[in-house]
Order: sequence, then C-alpha cells, then structure tokens
Amino acid sequence: MGNVFFHATDGPGKNKKTRQAMKKIVKRTLYTVICLVASVILFGWVLAYLPAPSRISNKGISPAEAAALRKQYTGPHEQFVTTDGETLFLRRWNPDSVEPAKINIAILIFHGFTAYSGPYNMAGKPISAGGYTVFGLDYRGHGLSGGNRGDSPGKDRFISDLAESVRYIKGLGFSRVIILGHSLGVASAICATDAFPHEIAGLVLLSGAYEGRKGLSKPPTLFQKLKVLSSAVFRPSYPAVEYYRDGMTVSTDTLFNFRYTPRFLMMIDVKQLRLPRDLNIPVLVGVGDKDELFEISKVKEFYDLVPGDQKEFLVMKDATHAKIPLACWEEIVAWLNKTFVH
Repeated sequence: MGNVFFHATDGPGKNKKTRQAMKKIVKRTLYTVICLVASVILFGWVLAYLPAPSRISNKGISPAEAAALRKQYTGPHEQFVTTDGETLFLRRWNPDSVEPAKINIAILIFHGFTAYSGPYNMAGKPISAGGYTVFGLDYRGHGLSGGNRGDSPGKDRFISDLAESVRYIKGLGFSRVIILGHSLGVASAICATDAFPHEIAGLVLLSGAYEGRKGLSKPPTLFQKLKVLSSAVFRPSYPAVEYYRDGMTVSTDTLFNFRYTPRFLMMIDVKQLRLPRDLNIPVLVGVGDKDELFEISKVKEFYDLVPGDQKEFLVMKDATHAKIPLACWEEIVAWLNKTFVH
C-alpha cells in the first residue's frame, strides 16, 4: 500500500515538472527564433541603407530639378497629368509640311534603358522630315517627366502611363498612333499593345530580343544580390541598383538615369512578354548589324514570334545598339510610307 501511495502522490508532481520543463524549452525556442528573425531583419535593414561604391560619375537629377527643367524647356513639346496626378513629358518633332494622307498619323517613341526622349533626335528629325508628327515619351521618373527617378509604383501603373500617353496624342487629333520602341522601348511597346491592342495602328520594334549577348556583364555577387533584395524589402522606392557594364559609355547628360529601384527592374519579366496572338497590324522589327547587345539571330527569333502576316525584318547597316545612322531612319520612313500612306 505504501508503494501505491507513493506513486499516487509523486506522479502528478513529475508531470508538473515535465510541463514546466517543456514550457521552458518552448520559450527558449521561441526566443531563439525571435532573435534570429530580428537579426535577419536588422541585417537586411542595415544592408539596405549601407552606402555602395559607385562606378558612375553621372549622378542624375532630382524630381524637383526635373520639374524646374521642364518649366524652362522651350522646344516643341506636350505634357499631361496622369490619372494618379503625375506630370509626363512628351517631346515633339513637327514636320515642315504634312501631306493629307499623313495628317492623322503620329509616331510615338518609347525610349530605351537609362535614356529619355532627348537622344531620339536621331529618329525624330528624319521621321518628321518625312512628313510625320513625332512624339517621344519620357517615362515616369525619366528625363523631364515627374516622379521618383528610375522608379515606377508597379507594372500596372507603368502600362497605364503608356496607355494615357497614346490617348493623349489621340486627343490631339491623331487617330492613328504608331509606336516606335527601342531597346527597353520594345518591351514597353509590347506591354502597351497587349493591354490596349485596338489603340495601336502599327509597331516599329528596334534593337530588342528575349535574350542578349552572353558575357556582357559580370553576374552579381552574393553580397550584391542580398543588398538588392534588402532594398526591395526595406526601400522599394530608393534607386539602389546602378546600371553598369564593362565598356559602356556613361553620358555626361544629367537627364540620363543610371540608377533604378529594384521594383522597377523586377516589374516586367521580359522573357514572358508576347504580342496578342490575334494581333494583325503592320510590324517592323529591326536590329543593327553592329549591335553590341543583341545578336541578329536572337532578334530574328523574336521576329518569328510576332503574330500576323504584316511584318518585316530589317537589318540596319552600320548601326550599333544606340547609334543608328540617318540612312536607316530613311529606310524606316520608306516602310512607313508604303505601309500607312495610301
């Protein structure tokens, strides 16, 4: 009976001690997990705000400076306010005279990475000399447009900006808008056409493909990847990513933008972009025979995926990625004439 009495009284005590020990283990484990999570968060926060060495001497401009320069600009241009209240800038190249068959046609240029509409004088002048009214959009956060530099709130807003620029130009009396996209502008043109295909009369897609040349840039280090990831989480609107590749020319023009936010860079998966399958508008795809970023064969692969039977492929003689000779633009004007002027 003594043994029975001993077990009857000692058992609950042991259970209590066991429960207390388990509670201590759970508390310690929870505390350890909280400390680890807090350490990761703190490390990520410090990494996001840690200054990084720059290889670019061009520091760009602030949104306030862009606004001041926009007010001072006296050349032909347009500007409009988006549905979310931002001001976008459209450079304009007017023809000396317009044929009746071209009076309702506008060419809208979507610029490339780091650039803005200004350097596209190389396109605006010869195309307007061919009798077409030409516009060049500065994306939000680029050139003379408003907005945080090298940034966009997201893909939907980016596409809305493109759509609103097309509709603004149509509101000026141009019922047919042909988009000319160069480099990143090719992706922009695809996004715009996919989102509102019935608004676009034709496409000129230059110097773009789903895959660039191998070995153009060194892959980022683990530290660089972690810093970008940390910035994406803790500073999504901060231009933490510097665009640089060996051998590139860094423009001294401060309207160029060499720094981007992680969310701008990650908002579009270029390799997933496709034009609508039922699209059947005139499309010209071109690439320079000296393009240092894209091989002709890769641009041809992109061309083969363009739907419809109203498409042509153009290899531009003596053209690099960013420098396209006058003769090439004259070829593009000839294509516009034979395709859209009746």
